Amino acid sequence: MIQGKTLEAWYQSHPLIEQLVSLQEVSWFNPGIAPAANALGDVGLTQEDVRQASERLQRFAPYLAKVFADTAATGGIIESGIQPLPALQHRLLSEAGLPQVGALWLKKDSELPISGSIKARGGIHEVLKHAEDLALQAGLITLDDDYALLASDTAQAFFGRHKIAVGSTGNLGLSIGIMSAKLGFQATVHMSSDARQWKKDKLRANGVTVVEYASDYSVAVEQGRRQAEDDPACYFIDDENSPHLFLGYAVAAERLARQFETAGISVDAGHPLFVYLPCGVGGGPGGVAFGLKLVFGDAVHCVFAEPTHSPCMLLGVHTGLHDQVSVQDFGIDNVTAADGLAVGRPSGFVGKAMQRLIDGYYTVTDEALYRLMFLAHELEGVKLEPSALAGAPGIVRVLNDAAYLARMDIDATRLANATHLIWGTGGSMVPATEFAAYLQRGRALQHSPV
Repeated sequence: MIQGKTLEAWYQSHPLIEQLVSLQEVSWFNPGIAPAANALGDVGLTQEDVRQASERLQRFAPYLAKVFADTAATGGIIESGIQPLPALQHRLLSEAGLPQVGALWLKKDSELPISGSIKARGGIHEVLKHAEDLALQAGLITLDDDYALLASDTAQAFFGRHKIAVGSTGNLGLSIGIMSAKLGFQATVHMSSDARQWKKDKLRANGVTVVEYASDYSVAVEQGRRQAEDDPACYFIDDENSPHLFLGYAVAAERLARQFETAGISVDAGHPLFVYLPCGVGGGPGGVAFGLKLVFGDAVHCVFAEPTHSPCMLLGVHTGLHDQVSVQDFGIDNVTAADGLAVGRPSGFVGKAMQRLIDGYYTVTDEALYRLMFLAHELEGVKLEPSALAGAPGIVRVLNDAAYLARMDIDATRLANATHLIWGTGGSMVPATEFAAYLQRGRALQHSPV
């Protein structure tokens, strides 16, 4: 029994579940989508909250520029560029037999400094928020000070009396662990069995304690939470329920708007923006989508992408059960090459808060991820890890769903003027030997359909 119903009963009431259980690629566009003006209130956070997060990152910029050389060029602001993907777009649409409409772009969070992934946004913001709270309370700094003061031996010793813990499949652990250790915190990352060895090695090389588990992400999070509960000096960063992570991700939207303006890209009713966000537990894509809705309103359409073996957010939203159900409950194994997306149970906070703001969800096989990784590298020269390619099929899924487009009143003219953005969530720090192995597998899968 699954939440009081047999599997067959679930198949009857929610036929899509049978396709998910059989590991088929599926697309589901949300019939409950609502105007941003009506649904943003569901989140419980505001534009003012995002503004405060943005200002906090600005206050820490002098410190980051001082202690991380790869942020010096941007004055300590952690940001990534955007890149057009015309060759990849042509290949994807040609293979799908679709007209060449709109323009496909990449948001290169794969190249964010410090941890090389989208998690550098939310993860680092929450560490800095905790550090700022402690430092202000102790009188180490004031809001008007140059935060480069926090690079001092005195500040390091102060933070060294405090601990930070997190559970992670990899990228969140990298960002939080590296940032925490740099400040001086005693940092512990609880990592699931699917986390890449190179990520564990990098954390340890940066002075972070890594605790490994034979189980999946949910167990790592549970253990990290337990560590913090037993230790009053330990602050637990909760990927499943943290508003501070969420707000750190949301800051990306205002910066993207400026990048679009510089590139001459319009986003309005006549020029819709479709954003394809790889989704694990949901915090990263949820926060980004929230920020995008605040900035662009109903002109932006956010779509979450998940592996066929880990469709936790789609399952949670589609059933309405959110974090009360896991993919394992339905016999789905949660074993995927997309390690950052290998999550069996979604964030209840994100699922409930964003369920009227996300246009749709789709799943993609590991084989497709590897093949798309190879194509993106060969055609566009971009370096992305497998999970970051989950957004690549999005343009095809949207253009193939006439019912969804009609419901959203997106006609041929608007499609011709549309911008499609793949959120590249990670990849620049993948070791050369591992990346070469990924490419070799993708090359071998070239004959497979997308």
